[in-house]
Amino acid sequence: MSQDLHGYYIQDISVGMSASYAKTVTDADIMLFAGISGDDNPVHINEEFAAETPFKGRIAHGMLSAAFVSTVLGTRLPGPGCIYVSQKLKFKAPVRSGDTVTATATVTDVNVEKRRVTLDTVCTVKGKTVLEGEATLMVDSRP
Repeated sequence: MSQDLHGYYIQDISVGMSASYAKTVTDADIMLFAGISGDDNPVHINEEFAAETPFKGRIAHGMLSAAFVSTVLGTRLPGPGCIYVSQKLKFKAPVRSGDTVTATATVTDVNVEKRRVTLDTVCTVKGKTVLEGEATLMVDSRP
């Protein structure tokens, strides 16, 4: 594997390290996610239906925000080469088209022997938490 494509090795990760990714969600993102995932719940794709819900309008899929967590983990910290082992999620507030979601992952535990890293995962919109959770990843040892 090319070293320049590899993310952090387990020996280089420490508690407190953090990385983020931000994306402004568009109507196209929501519709494409509905198509890719097969989740065509009308609360996501039908404004008339969604207007009658407690959300008073269309909302993005919760798993779209969760995908931004995956982006942080797979591209930034630990980065390329890591393997997702588990993810706990709690959805706290809706995300709408036009919202900028910032996904942040912060290392809370490193187990070098088992090559496991645990991270606190949070998504926010304008400083408000919309998703929170915890991820566990398998990370390579330095060759």
